[in-house]
Amino acid sequence: MTLKCIAVDDEPLALDIIEDYVSKVPFLELVKRTENAIEALQLVQAGGIDLVFLDIQMPDLTGIQFLKIASNKASYILTTAYSQYALESYDLDVSDYLLKPIAFDRFYKAVEKVHNRQNKQLEGNQTIVAATTPAPPPAPANHSEQVTDFIFVKSEHKIQKIELNDILYIEGLKDYISIYTKNERVITLQNMKRMEETLPSANFIRVHKSYIIALDKIESIERSRISICDKIIPIGDTYRDEFFRRIENKNL
Repeated sequence: MTLKCIAVDDEPLALDIIEDYVSKVPFLELVKRTENAIEALQLVQAGGIDLVFLDIQMPDLTGIQFLKIASNKASYILTTAYSQYALESYDLDVSDYLLKPIAFDRFYKAVEKVHNRQNKQLEGNQTIVAATTPAPPPAPANHSEQVTDFIFVKSEHKIQKIELNDILYIEGLKDYISIYTKNERVITLQNMKRMEETLPSANFIRVHKSYIIALDKIESIERSRISICDKIIPIGDTYRDEFFRRIENKNL
């Protein structure tokens, strides 16, 4: 997978170095180099950019402000001479933090990490499969058979089947998700949006950017918190109205 990149810095010499380094890495393609952070932001928001090399100290728009506006439209590697921004930048989920002057081996290590993560995510997106068995024919009065719904997810070096009825809730962890069932926790390389689309909406609902829950596993709701098997799950503001509408319709 080739990563389409842009380099954003108000120093032309810094851009020259990034451009030279990118040209030496086969899986990188420099789409644009610019001293204008606003122009770069528009490119990222338009989509199609995988990786941004971003300076922090820039006029008009700092790198930190850029990250807050652009959100997770791409992966970011900060390039700066100032180490004091490291903690704040990691809170904004940057991929790496390179201090100037940047050595090529350190640059390569940073971009390789992004490249490997993107490849794993792509592989994970291709391996998750949702499957639902057809309903069996009507059974005799003295016999009944339960319809089994399940999904397959890739976990470590195997593909694992998970019964939907066993799922309690799902927690997002950056590029991974944890699926909590009655008996175990399964970690898989996947994103929350794709998992949300995979699960049947009649049984599952997203209640927070980091949580999807099984409606029938709710034990109690108190203010903006849901209790499921001793786990307290927050209800995010974005999901609150839809969640309580669903709850009312379930007559819980």
